[in-house]
Amino acid sequence: MQTQGMSGNFDERWQSQGQAIDRVENRRGVGLAQRESRAVRRAMGLGWFSVALGMAEIVAPSVVAAIAGARVRPQTLTTLRLLGLRELASGLGILSKTRPDVWLWARVAGDAMDLALLGKTLASPRSEHARTLTSIASVLGVTALDIRSAIECSRDESGMTDPEGVHVLSSITVNRPREEVYRYWRDLEHLPTFMAHLKSVTQQPNGRFKWVAHGPLGISIEWEAEIVADQANENLAWRSCEGADVPNQGSVRFLDAPGGRGTEVRVELRYDPPAGALGAAVAKLFGAEPGQEIAGDLRRFKQVIETGEVLHSDASIHKGPHPARPSPKSPQQQSIGSPRRGSVEEGRQVAR
Repeated sequence: MQTQGMSGNFDERWQSQGQAIDRVENRRGVGLAQRESRAVRRAMGLGWFSVALGMAEIVAPSVVAAIAGARVRPQTLTTLRLLGLRELASGLGILSKTRPDVWLWARVAGDAMDLALLGKTLASPRSEHARTLTSIASVLGVTALDIRSAIECSRDESGMTDPEGVHVLSSITVNRPREEVYRYWRDLEHLPTFMAHLKSVTQQPNGRFKWVAHGPLGISIEWEAEIVADQANENLAWRSCEGADVPNQGSVRFLDAPGGRGTEVRVELRYDPPAGALGAAVAKLFGAEPGQEIAGDLRRFKQVIETGEVLHSDASIHKGPHPARPSPKSPQQQSIGSPRRGSVEEGRQVAR
């Protein structure tokens, strides 16, 4: 009876510790999501500003010239219309969400051009210097916003669009160098080692990857995906191919943890479950709370990358009341023996 109580207490402590870790990691993920959401809103605001300014320069160039303190001449009006076309293209590019970082940097280049033209206008004795100086100050303020937004969007090189379905962000710190952590993730076939909802990920002859996930009632859900961004030791992103029943995207970023404590791994997953029975099956993949499910996957990843295996509590192996005892080795464990510390490949075999 005493050993049963000890086993039950161990399981309760294990679960409570896991829930505490979930809460911490989810709060970090929520904070990251909020920061990225503000960056997206700021970029979209600049996109609409570009569209409005571009239309004004095309439709009413004389008004814009007067506001800037420039003389209204045919050459000035032609220049402003061309600048309007540039602004319109940049704004529509940002709003399309197709590589917004490129279009934001185009806005920065355009700002530099505008400042050069305003400087030339200010040097003219026939310009209204007060209005020109006000315009220069305004352009400098917008330039600062453009640079900030361009830098923020450039940090996310996955090119992922704003999701309409489920969006999950989570992170964890592992005591391993970035090179090792990146190398393990780069082989996507490792993902089922610690992602509970995946059965397998295999590379196809065409360079794509076939993903097979667990569904309810033993149903398997399959799709093909391709790598869309790959910067060694920095980030990795993948996306489902056209025609997938479950459109989804994922990315992982690798950052040096503060204080030399290893690597901070930030994972972002987006998927858009369809309606109906298939949608219900997809929802089942991540459980009732997607954030907690992914946090659990990352905890298992931490165990694999640091110790070579996924650790299980005694109560998670033996159902119901039982005396505390070591669990029997699986055939895979018997064949390879105890994994060496830090042996990722052997840990992958044990976890499977």
